[in-house]
Amino acid sequence: MYRSLEKYSSNFHLYIFAFDDDCYRILSELKLNKATIIRLCDFEDEQLLAIKSTRTTGEYCWTCTPSIILYSIQKFDLSNCTYLDADLFFYADPGVLIEEAEGASVIITPHRYSPMYEDSESGGTYCVQFVYFKNSDEGMAVLNWWREACIEWCYNRREPGRFGDQKYLDIWPSKFSGVHVLAHLGGGVAPWNVQQYDFEHKMGQIWGKELSSQRNFPVIFYHFHALKYAEGNSFTLAGRNLISNNDIHFLYKPYVKALKSSGCEIQSISRVQKFHEMNEIPRIRKSLRRMFNLYVLGKFREYYHQSYFLR
Repeated sequence: MYRSLEKYSSNFHLYIFAFDDDCYRILSELKLNKATIIRLCDFEDEQLLAIKSTRTTGEYCWTCTPSIILYSIQKFDLSNCTYLDADLFFYADPGVLIEEAEGASVIITPHRYSPMYEDSESGGTYCVQFVYFKNSDEGMAVLNWWREACIEWCYNRREPGRFGDQKYLDIWPSKFSGVHVLAHLGGGVAPWNVQQYDFEHKMGQIWGKELSSQRNFPVIFYHFHALKYAEGNSFTLAGRNLISNNDIHFLYKPYVKALKSSGCEIQSISRVQKFHEMNEIPRIRKSLRRMFNLYVLGKFREYYHQSYFLR
């Protein structure tokens, strides 16, 4: 993901929260010029530590989502900050997504579920994958509310109005002012909505076409949920999501090549044998877990299984 941002955006900085020591060491040794690597122990506060033992590892990661955004804004005096899931990959400059909001203080992205995967009622209308906050009264009101809600309850189970850190987003547009729902179809293409589009190369980048409306749009990022390495240079698409050959050619193949390149980069600096196997690198190794990448635009502003073999 870092390399894709580096390719398409000249004005960004990532704040990466490493949730284990191996992750911190390897990311530090990569010497990423546009990234700041932060240890878990440097970030955790009393409120988080007080509830840490009540959450699974995954649930604690979800619990920390709003806290790491708030930490970054306060620690590094940021005017705005965007949370990114670690398994995103960019095909164009995401600055256009911020520009669409026209000064809004918060941006959230809808799942845009295909009918066969509709899950808004229990899983949430919006996806915690790309969430923008401006350091303003409106933005901080939403962020602080979300942090307190996640500290109080953030579990991997579905209850009325709650699911992890995600279902909370459903009420933001009606509860708070300054919240913008992203309209750009290229921001948030994912396995649960990709069935609605076809893709092609045009004007030097990847474009999508919405099949129902024939509307064209540049693809900004794809969310590679459930992509896992099998062995060698093959990968599997686990879960219920239907992925076409068109999707694989235009979206998945570039990402797999980027993962392979990142794997070689990690291997070149790693002193830990377990990092020498390619199957340790999905999402740049499972131990990076959702390593909480934050993207800052400047300082001011399946059942479906398929294996694809790289040649």
